[in-house]
Order: sequence, then C-alpha cells, then structure tokens
Amino acid sequence: MKIFLLFIGIIALVCGIKFIYDARLIVKKYFTMGDLNEATLGLKIFGFILVILGGLIFYFCF
Repeated sequence: MKIFLLFIGIIALVCGIKFIYDARLIVKKYFTMGDLNEATLGLKIFGFILVILGGLIFYFCF
C-alpha cells in the first residue's frame, strides 16, 4: 500500500510539473478557448495544486 501511494505521489508531481511548464502549449493543442491567458493560468494553478498534493503524499509515505 505504501509503494502504491508513493507511485501516485510521484505521478502527481510529474504531471503537475508538466502542466506548469507546458501550460501554454497544452492549451493551444487541446482546448479551443477564446482567452488563452485565462486557460493557461487555470492550468498552471491546477499543476501547482498537483505538485503540492504529490509532494505531501511523497513526504508522508517516504
């Protein structure tokens, strides 16, 4: 169970970093929104939350 949670934490960390770093490219490729800046900001906030949750899971399982 501990290893499973550790992998979930690592996956959340990696996905969060990917969302923060490539937010504009992801929004351009997958979404057709009118305001690109708001969608990019939302994706970066979501990535930041994923990084925090993944870091907490990784910290408490390791």
